Amino acid sequence: MKLYVGNLSYSMTESELGETFAPFGTPDSVRIVTDKESGRSKGFGFVEFANDDEARAAMSALNGKEVGGRRLTVSEARARA
Repeated sequence: MKLYVGNLSYSMTESELGETFAPFGTPDSVRIVTDKESGRSKGFGFVEFANDDEARAAMSALNGKEVGGRRLTVSEARARA
């Protein structure tokens, strides 16, 4: 299951994001979306788990939790239209 993670601190790294989700299982992939020109974080990213139960546990525990001074928004990622 792929999770959307919004309201990230602009200084958060992919490694730190992975560590935030690690207590719930091992993420298959972690990606923070960046601006193509500046390389700066856009404040959101995606974390993917092979195990849906781990993903749901992470979503439940981390949605609304303050990390890096900001409250995370965690939900199941939707496919692009």
